[in-house]
Amino acid sequence: MKNNYSRQKATQMHNNLDRRQLLKWGGYGLGGIALSSLLKNDAAAWDSNDEPSLRGFPHFAPKAKRVVFLTQSGAPSQIELFDPKPNVVRHAGIELPDSVRMGQAVSTMTRGKPQIVMPSITKFAKHGKCGTEFGEWIPHIAGIADDICVVRSMTTEFINHAPAMTFLLSGNQIPGRPSLGGWVQYGLGSENRNLPGFVVLVSKTGNTGDQPLYDHYWGTGFLPSRHQGVRLRSSGEPVLFLNNPSGVSRSTRRLMLDDLKILNTEKHDEYLDPEIKTRIAQYELGFRMQTSVPELADMSDETEETYELYGPESQTPGSYAHNCIMARRLLQRGVRFVQVFLGDWDHHNGMRNRHRDRARSSDQPSAALVKDLKRMGMLDDTLVVWGGEFGRGIAAQTKETDPANDPKVGRDHHPRCFSVWMAGGGVKGGTTYGATDDFSFNVTENPVHVHDLQATILHLLGIDHKRHTFRFMGRDFRLTDVHGHVVKDIIA
Repeated sequence: MKNNYSRQKATQMHNNLDRRQLLKWGGYGLGGIALSSLLKNDAAAWDSNDEPSLRGFPHFAPKAKRVVFLTQSGAPSQIELFDPKPNVVRHAGIELPDSVRMGQAVSTMTRGKPQIVMPSITKFAKHGKCGTEFGEWIPHIAGIADDICVVRSMTTEFINHAPAMTFLLSGNQIPGRPSLGGWVQYGLGSENRNLPGFVVLVSKTGNTGDQPLYDHYWGTGFLPSRHQGVRLRSSGEPVLFLNNPSGVSRSTRRLMLDDLKILNTEKHDEYLDPEIKTRIAQYELGFRMQTSVPELADMSDETEETYELYGPESQTPGSYAHNCIMARRLLQRGVRFVQVFLGDWDHHNGMRNRHRDRARSSDQPSAALVKDLKRMGMLDDTLVVWGGEFGRGIAAQTKETDPANDPKVGRDHHPRCFSVWMAGGGVKGGTTYGATDDFSFNVTENPVHVHDLQATILHLLGIDHKRHTFRFMGRDFRLTDVHGHVVKDIIA
């Protein structure tokens, strides 16, 4: 019946075709014909709904099959957590030397104010066989020291949160470029046709004044929109408008989608707009998710041992601990890229308590996820990345003359150096990479730019960041723009 309808429609269009319509549908002359050809070429790379990845991907044998990015929004302090600086104690209470600062900009909150050196609030100790030093606020992450690589020499150009986070996740500080997860999904596809290949989980922090998390952090920009991140909600329906309305059965929904597909296919054949193909694919994915998402969200099969591993908040929907368990469940089901956001790291005051509490809320679940993947045999081919958009400065942000005795003291933004850590997926565990000066202010050894981190993540997935491009407005764009080098020294 459906095929007969399509043939009848095509015959009707053919019989009613006059010269004016021929010119219109032909693309308004030679220019339109050329445009139609370009559209066909652009669509060809991703037009097949059945292929798990683009043709020719991966470029080489991958070390990782999937990624979970534990994104710490607001800038964790490397000074208190990952980058021990015992020698800075002798400079405590004095202004940061010009020879160290070298004109580095500060945010408007501390501009024109004395930059008084404040050593780390935390004590550091060595952990694991590797002897890597960690601050006392993250004992669980310290407990997996032999499984992770701490990169202490990260650097970026941007000192404000939104541009820096946009840069970290899309390779450009201006919104509108595809996100890291979108690029991965575009190249490699998903291993599970019943779930999105890129899923986002945003954790509740209880702070209404937290840094906002914009949708473009997981958007696709000019890539086909089917590759954008799907955000799962922690309460109510995990995905809005996924369930059928009252009175509409699953079989009725199936019939509706079949008829809608016929209409959309006709429109695609007429206009060659690849977004119409995306619409068809997303309708079909949504239909399959009606059964796969409830199964995913039903955590009744998780054991008490698992909940204890992830900590006391692990049974609270929307908490970071709960989201880390959900991330593992997504990875188990073949989701290619999972992004877990934890905000409220931006502490211009109250470092002693607020930063400590945020570190603790991230510490146990993050370490537990690594342990959980390891005990399930998944860590070797799952890349875990933990980090934020930049770091925090060595100078105290305070209104007092003696920062050491100010209970409300904080730290300002610092883009020139910060720390991230990585585990699994071909990364050398039990290592540190790069170094900073005695003030954790400038990188002194093996700088790792944000584009280098992005290039390395893609490399571990078997993708050459220089070849992974998408043509848009006459230019071949890529995640790393014209920059980026793979950090081969951290790869096992």
